[in-house]
Amino acid sequence: SELEAKFSDVGFSSTENDLSEPIENLRNLGPTSGVWLREVGITTISELERLGPTLAYQLVKAKQPKASLNLLWAMAAGLKDCDWRELSDQEKENLRAEAEEG
Repeated sequence: SELEAKFSDVGFSSTENDLSEPIENLRNLGPTSGVWLREVGITTISELERLGPTLAYQLVKAKQPKASLNLLWAMAAGLKDCDWRELSDQEKENLRAEAEEG
């Protein structure tokens, strides 16, 4: 793919290999979230990491109006490999504010 060609010269560390896992493997995400992310072209954890959880959330929300902020929390926490309930209220508030700016 064009994207792979762009990144073909980038060295892969072992952590990056983990990140090329399918998006469904991200902690906290259910099957529906995986489908929604794939619909907007996010198929791997590394793609989500590159875009960031807020932009990913905005893309999904534009196509899936019923997506809730829980998806945003789930992605942000998943990228840190923690349970979404471990995010502080401040982290959630920052994410929400960022997501609503777009």
